[in-house]
Amino acid sequence: MHRFLLTPRWWGINVFVALAVPVCLFMGTWQLGRFEDRVDSHKAAAGARPADQVAAPLDSLLPVDKKTSGRLASVSGEYADQLLVPERRLDGKSGFYVLTLLRTDTGKAVPVVRGWLPGAADAARAPAAPTGRVEVTGALQASESSGSKGVYASGGLPAGQLGVIGAASLVNLVPYGLYDAWLTVQTPADGLTPVPAQAPSNTGLDLKAFQNLGYTGEWFVFAAFVLFMWFRLYRREVESLRDAEAGLLAEPAVREPAAAPATASARPAE
Repeated sequence: MHRFLLTPRWWGINVFVALAVPVCLFMGTWQLGRFEDRVDSHKAAAGARPADQVAAPLDSLLPVDKKTSGRLASVSGEYADQLLVPERRLDGKSGFYVLTLLRTDTGKAVPVVRGWLPGAADAARAPAAPTGRVEVTGALQASESSGSKGVYASGGLPAGQLGVIGAASLVNLVPYGLYDAWLTVQTPADGLTPVPAQAPSNTGLDLKAFQNLGYTGEWFVFAAFVLFMWFRLYRREVESLRDAEAGLLAEPAVREPAAAPATASARPAE
């Protein structure tokens, strides 16, 4: 009954199934692992609280990565140029950041977001930065890009305003070197609302994370579909053999050979 499984046709089907199912399971497991890694990164980023950490020197936390993003960093120097970062939302309200560049002892400056104010960006409302030498402690953040969430990347801002917080957008505005990072002060001052640290990129449960989860389901469905189709073909083959043994399959009609064409009449004898 099952000798058909040893035919060349079924050898090809069986080899395909034997290879396809493990590949689908492996890819599904790999995508599930990617999703779990993103969940773990999200938990770690969400669980980190700058207030619970001891501040470390700024230089020791650079370059900014998933481990150092959000860490409290301390640096000393003197405040210099002040800029406004418009159209930034906080607690569901629109407002602007007050950003002041802190020139450090190394000669380079680090952007410091001293706080947030509601409404349209207005330099008259932004309090001036403290003068003289200061010690600043803030949550370390990676430089933004034009694709970062919440940035104003359209351009055309008036003088004294900045759309993207980063060395690349500041290099043409100030005459000194810049750190490729920025700080957000976590303690309120001068009526400003502290800007909370953002989770590092690629650590949230974003669209990519749920794409990984969706791909996981797809690969497992593919594996189940391959097994289902093999079983369906197998059952159809067995049923056909049983029907043939029981004589339930109609015998193909035997076609009689066509009649030979009539021979030409004999020619009359001469």
